[in-house]
Formats: sequence, C-alpha cells, structure tokens
Amino acid sequence: MAKRVFHIAFLVALAAGCGEDEPLGFEAGPLGAVEVDADATVQVRSMLPLTGLQNISESIQKAIELAVEDYGPIHGRLVALNQPVDTMCSSDGGSEGARQLAADPQVVGVIGPACSEASVGASPVLSAAGLSTISPANASPDLTSDLAGNRGPDYHPGYFRVYSNGLYQAQAVAHFAYDELGLRRMATIHDGDSVTQGLATAFANAFNALGGEVVAIATVSKGDTDMSAVLADFAAAEPDGIFLPLFAAEGYHLVSQAKAFDGLEEVTLIAGSSTSTQEFLEKPESERVYLSGHDSHFGTNANQVTGKDVNALSADYQAATDANFFFHAYDATTLLLSAIESVAVDEGGKLYIDRVALREEIAATTDFQGIIGTLTCDEFGDCGTGRVNIYYHADSSVTDVAQLPVEYQFAP
Repeated sequence: MAKRVFHIAFLVALAAGCGEDEPLGFEAGPLGAVEVDADATVQVRSMLPLTGLQNISESIQKAIELAVEDYGPIHGRLVALNQPVDTMCSSDGGSEGARQLAADPQVVGVIGPACSEASVGASPVLSAAGLSTISPANASPDLTSDLAGNRGPDYHPGYFRVYSNGLYQAQAVAHFAYDELGLRRMATIHDGDSVTQGLATAFANAFNALGGEVVAIATVSKGDTDMSAVLADFAAAEPDGIFLPLFAAEGYHLVSQAKAFDGLEEVTLIAGSSTSTQEFLEKPESERVYLSGHDSHFGTNANQVTGKDVNALSADYQAATDANFFFHAYDATTLLLSAIESVAVDEGGKLYIDRVALREEIAATTDFQGIIGTLTCDEFGDCGTGRVNIYYHADSSVTDVAQLPVEYQFAP
C-alpha cells in the first residue's frame, strides 16, 4: 500500500513538473516555441546596413522603435529591440548577423534585413532557426518568386516583405520608357548585387516584350567611381535612354559623368529606387533625372493596428531621412507584432510563441491596412502593394522622393 501511495504521488509530482515547462493545452510545433516569463520581454530584432547606408538605417530603426511604442505590450509584456545588427549590406554580413540572432533562443522575430544582398545571406540561416522575418526594403525577385508561381533561388520559408517585388518596378520603368516617353533603344546596368542585377534583367525582358530593344547591359562593381569604359560602350550602342538600378554612390558617378559624355548628353536617365536617397538627391548632378520607386503618396491611409497615419506621424516622419522606408518599416513592425500577439498562448505565468504558428499567421495576412496601403501576403512572402511611381527630379534642394512630382503611376 505504501508503494502504491508513493507511485501515485510521484506521478502527480511528475505531471506538475512537466506542466511548468509545457502547460496543458499547449504543444510546441516542429520548430519549437519561445517561452517568455511573466516579468520578461518579447524579443524582436532588426537587421540594418549601419555600415554604408546609415541614413536609411536610421530611418528604418526610428520607425521600428515608434511602432513598438505605439503598439504597446503583448499580453502584458513589453517588446524589447536592443541594438540593430549591422549587415553591412552584404551577403556575408547578413549571414553573420543571422547567426548571431539564431543563437539567441529568445528572439521571436526580425525586421529586416534592409538590403536584398544581406537577405541572400541571412534568409537561409534565419529560416533554419525557425525565425520569421519581415523586410521593409528588399526588392530582389530572387528572394521570393517570379510572380508567376515559381519560387526564387534565394527563397526560404519564414521570409516576408512589405516592400514590393522588384519585378513591378521593372515593368513600370519599361512601360514608362516605351509608352510615355516613346523610347525604343535602352541600355541598363547593374553591380552584380541580387537586387540591381534582378532589376536590370527584369527591365530588359519587359522592355523587349513591349517591342523595344535593350542595346547594352553593363556591369560595374560596388565602389567604382570611373564610369568611362561603361559609358563608352553605351555611347557606341546609341541608346535613347539608360535605366540604372544602382545604389546611390555608383548611381551618382554614372549620372554625373553620363551628362558630360560625348554622345550621351541628351540621353534620358531613369534611376531605380536604390538610387533615390537623400545622398543622391541633394547633389546638383542628380537634377533632370527620372526616379522609379514605390508609391510614396499615402494620403489618408492609416495603420489598422495603431490608427496612425502620415499626419499623426508627421513630426517623426519629417525627422527621418527616408520617408518611404520609414513607413514601410512602421507597417512591417506592426504586422509582426500583431501576428505575435495573435498566436501567443498565455498559460501558467508564461507566454508561449510557437514558431510555425507565427509563420502561418503572417503568411495568412489578407487586406492588412497599413499606411503604405493594403497588404496581402502570397505563398512566397510577397506582401507589398506592387504600386510604383516614376518621379522627376528637377531641384536638388528637394531631397525627399515623396515630395517630387509624379510623372507616371503603375499598379499590378
């Protein structure tokens, strides 16, 4: 009898002990779950190009911090961001930063990376660790899909973005150049980066499909300043226009030198969204250039979670150096936080956030009303609106692309 009483007591104690780690009614999925104590914080991180693109990083981080503040606690627990991880806008930097985050079992989700090339390195590491990421700034088609149901070579489960697939931008530029400007011969250029090469290739395909001819596709390296060899090849090909989806530094050197290069003085220049930064726009040589980028005219759109719109965030928006990335980051953060709150299970004094459930919740996003527009995620993580504007830059005293006149609007 004594042995039977001991056996029952042991089973009761064992059941009670197991309940401390995994409460009745909760069962972690195959990727595990994050456990958050009652007095602990929900850990969210950001991955940004602090080295190289400081202004963009500051705008994105400011928006993330503001969104966390506006959102408030999740089941009574504050959200902690800590310091952003520097990806250096490179694949190696992205993979190294991802390994840092993957090593911390308390990290629930990630906002970023902000550079497509960094996501190429980070995405497989974060995916394998079960993390969910939402980028406010990636455009490379390789990270998601070709928008025709075929996954990109760098797609990994758990990756999402609110910034639109670059294929939309390529289509917008092709239609603007061919239909609106009447250009028939175009040249384009990239630096081998996932996003610039993807945009140049997609633009060439789209422009050729319309009946135009891409007469030259050139490659430069990051950090190049002398564009004379490339410009000589372009001049020999006699294009009507050049589409340059480069980053700001290389874009500036190509634009400034093209305007003075024999045979290219009157060629139409159309830059990509990666060029449309304060550093580029403030230079006088950037004038008389068309800029393609995601829709920056958000009107009265309000974020459905916080109720904030452009006017409500005007002071913070004016302090940011890049409004477009600022509002994309704000919406991305509130989308992630609302998904975390939706799947979190609060039992036994702990909060349990299942990693598979979080991915599924984000993937199921439909008609999420953000400041940047209505967001719906597809099967490969594309959640952006697909809307693209072509702006005209005539005055270098205007350094915010959102304040430039819109020459053309594209919507899928």
